[in-house]
Amino acid sequence: MSASDDIDDSAAPLIEHLAELRTRLIHSVIAFIIGMVICFTVWNPIFNFLTNPLCSAMAERGQEDCGLILIKLQEGFFVAISISLLGGLVLGFPYISYQLWRFVAPGLYKNEKGAFLPFLISSPLMFFLGASFAFYVVTPLAFDFFLGFQQAGTLVGEGTDNAGGIAAIAFQGSAQEYLSLTIKFIVAFGLCFQLPVLLTLMGKAGLVSAEGLGNVRKYAVVGILVLAALVTPPDVITQGILFVVVYGLYEISIFLVGRVERKREEQLRADGYYDDEYDDPILAEFEEDEDDLK
Repeated sequence: MSASDDIDDSAAPLIEHLAELRTRLIHSVIAFIIGMVICFTVWNPIFNFLTNPLCSAMAERGQEDCGLILIKLQEGFFVAISISLLGGLVLGFPYISYQLWRFVAPGLYKNEKGAFLPFLISSPLMFFLGASFAFYVVTPLAFDFFLGFQQAGTLVGEGTDNAGGIAAIAFQGSAQEYLSLTIKFIVAFGLCFQLPVLLTLMGKAGLVSAEGLGNVRKYAVVGILVLAALVTPPDVITQGILFVVVYGLYEISIFLVGRVERKREEQLRADGYYDDEYDDPILAEFEEDEDDLK
């Protein structure tokens, strides 16, 4: 067999993989577009749902009208498009994950499939949990904080101390700006809640260890504080909530990585690759090879 024949044989599987990848991507894009079209037809109820935290915060302050304004003529259209994009991703994500699994699964061993599938399932669940926490807990606190900078005005000449009157500061929010802020909260907390999934998967792959994560705990605290300052408003209460939640997720990640390591150790010991004398399967195997050479 010539060298050109070897190249052709090796190129054939690559072409097949690329063709399958193209098929999976096309299916995923179609699912996303279908979800986007569905959400575009009902963007008004979705927008009304997303404004519930704002309306509730304003109602508690005695403001009955929580309407948002359109600063630009085309702003309403872009609000509908933004909702459609987010909704299309949410509706299409289960099918997109399925396509990802169908593409990756044939190249995995049985034990690798058993390890990868739980993470593929838990990732959207944790994102949904983080998004729900942001929507029902964080955004009401944040919006109440922002609305606290309003003030009631007085007429010119009213009162004795300030004959010139006081200018009113009232909230007249842009629909697009409000939607952008709400989506930022939802996405930020959804991604933060991916921390246990990501670190546990890295621990499964041997990239991190529970001991290593514990040793860098003080750096993690600083990083979480910086993250809380970036993704939340300048409100100590909201930042404190995010810090407590994310740091709690970090400690949970250490526990999960340690559990993964213990299971791996038990499996290696059951298979005879782990030596209690060295507590290191690689070192034990090296010593066995050295004894064989002697």
